[in-house]
Amino acid sequence: MRIYAIGDIHGQRAMLEAAHDRIARDGGDHALVVHVGDLIDRGPDSRGVIELLMDGQARGRNWLVVKGNHDRQLPNFLRDPRWIDPRAAEQKDWIARNSGADTTLASYGVNDAMLRDLDAVHAEALAAIPADHARWLDGLPSWHLTPQALFVHAGIRPGLDLHAQIEDDLLWIRKPFHQDPRDHGVLVVHGHTPVRRATHYGNRVNIDTGATYDGTLTAIRIDEAGVWVLDDSGPRPLHPSGTDAE
Repeated sequence: MRIYAIGDIHGQRAMLEAAHDRIARDGGDHALVVHVGDLIDRGPDSRGVIELLMDGQARGRNWLVVKGNHDRQLPNFLRDPRWIDPRAAEQKDWIARNSGADTTLASYGVNDAMLRDLDAVHAEALAAIPADHARWLDGLPSWHLTPQALFVHAGIRPGLDLHAQIEDDLLWIRKPFHQDPRDHGVLVVHGHTPVRRATHYGNRVNIDTGATYDGTLTAIRIDEAGVWVLDDSGPRPLHPSGTDAE
């Protein structure tokens, strides 16, 4: 069985459409595709990304989406504009953190968010952002497990049963996961921490290749033969050696 995954999107709808096209050429229109989160913020069309994915799911596309740390910002902001993510390094509200909220809000027509009164921006956002967009983001799962891999945004707390994992770790963890070489029982496919190119570490595969930082949006295929990166020229093997194959 083939399964595909796409890395952190960050409002890059055109890149997402191109990644879907690469997957369709390789596996057909009914391919199972898992998106590993961070759909919004920083890029130019967060609204378009959400609409594309919601519409695809509504039309029966076999698309799964797991929640990224950026994806929980918008619903929480709409509930409380002064909400602060407990795991964010900078303990400020979504807009003040300068992590891309302004571009997400601008995609809904709420402009100059960083320059305006927070309550005024919040009121405008409540009127402009469809409630079903916020509900959809809020309801995204934190992980998706298949026989081939565990798909999660940031990673897992090593040694802890999957059902005991907390969302804060699944959406934010870095060093404790990255530095642990143990076999987690299944290959973990994740994003969250940008790398120059998709990298296979043996027990995990990082597919966040910095789409929001002038990088690329990576799509991979996992099958009985291993892991493959889908380029415009076709699939190429990604070997478990810390670097990808030429």
